[in-house]
Amino acid sequence: MSEQKTVTFIITRQDDTNSASYQEEFEVPYRPNLNVIAALMEIRRNPVNKKGEKTTPIAWDMNCLEEVCGACSMVINGRPRQSCSAIVDQLEQPIRLEPMKTFPVVRDLQIDRSRMFDSLKKVKAWIPIDGTYDLGAGPRMPEVKRQWAYELSKCMTCGVCLESCPNVNSKSSFIGPAPLSQVRLFNAHPTGAMNKAERLETIMGDGGLANCGNAQNCVQACPKGIPLTTSIAALNRDTAIQSFKNFFGSDKV
Repeated sequence: MSEQKTVTFIITRQDDTNSASYQEEFEVPYRPNLNVIAALMEIRRNPVNKKGEKTTPIAWDMNCLEEVCGACSMVINGRPRQSCSAIVDQLEQPIRLEPMKTFPVVRDLQIDRSRMFDSLKKVKAWIPIDGTYDLGAGPRMPEVKRQWAYELSKCMTCGVCLESCPNVNSKSSFIGPAPLSQVRLFNAHPTGAMNKAERLETIMGDGGLANCGNAQNCVQACPKGIPLTTSIAALNRDTAIQSFKNFFGSDKV
């Protein structure tokens, strides 16, 4: 009888926010097309480490399991990505799983992404609509603009671009590529453009565009292929125009 093939995982664990991290190894039965999430579920079902010791189940976040929600982001073999789309057959083994270091660890692979969501609030990444009654059809967008805006709307706030950016860290107030790209998205919307100046002035301040070092790691890491650096370049132009408007005290330049 042939021996059951297994996959080895080396997982960085942390009991709580203030605890020291440590590594624990696990072996999971191999099966074709196994993804990292399924392997973590197997460990949770039977939390026994490679030494045969009973341990606590691994904590991590997940939701949609189809690379849409962005919740299951973690560092896999040194690369931040979605664990639901990380197929074991395509990964070097042993497979190393770590939490993203840009965000505070809650427990094990589970992180607190509040930093990113707070930045989205800061730049007002939404379309304001007055009234609770039917306002009728909104203004139409030119098809060309709608197409590139759709690409920006694919952002799932997974945090991978922030993790890969060397300028986003505990010593920096930089809001990161994802919130900046959302500024461009909502400023392009005919209704969202009413708050365009406010959004631009926000990213002209501390933690905004000036903190971007143009490393371009973000656009390479983005799982949705969003043109983040293109958005940042466009925002540099928009903020330059806005600064002229502010200087001359006019909405038209």
